[in-house]
Amino acid sequence: MSDRTQSGRSVPLRPLTGPNGFVVSIACIVSVLTILIGGHLYGRFLASRDLGGRDDTIEQLNDQTQKLKVLADSLSARLTDSQVQLAKTQAALDAIMPSTNTYDINSNQSLIVGDGHLTIGLVGSPGNDSVTLDINGKQQAASAGQVIPVVVGSSTNCQVQVQSFDMFKATLVASCAGAKPQ
Repeated sequence: MSDRTQSGRSVPLRPLTGPNGFVVSIACIVSVLTILIGGHLYGRFLASRDLGGRDDTIEQLNDQTQKLKVLADSLSARLTDSQVQLAKTQAALDAIMPSTNTYDINSNQSLIVGDGHLTIGLVGSPGNDSVTLDINGKQQAASAGQVIPVVVGSSTNCQVQVQSFDMFKATLVASCAGAKPQ
């Protein structure tokens, strides 16, 4: 088969035929294989380089994670210590300054309460169903929940309530208010 050009000559279309055709065919195949193998090896090189960066990043992140875990553990320990100190401080404060107008009084102890208007003492140990209180020099027996009204002077009304008691102490609520006009 031949192709005719404008000059009328025929040019053969088979470049791989002839005396050098086999060598050219082998050279083309070797070139294609070389390009394929080189591309494959270059791709593997690029992939391994990316994996190396990934491994370094993972190692850095693991180090940071360990540091953050240690920091979190130390902060948690400090928080626990602070909470224990706060609880101890609150307990000490409550022992010094109980809730407003609420007082724990031990046997044979007296307290000045109600803005200085009342002196309350627990006489002896509490009994099974009542306690003996000395309120401004006057002894009275009271049971749990009982409210004892106390008039101090002409302008101050006070009251003492026994909240609870046990063998060793009584818990009282004592408050005073100015006299109400009639």
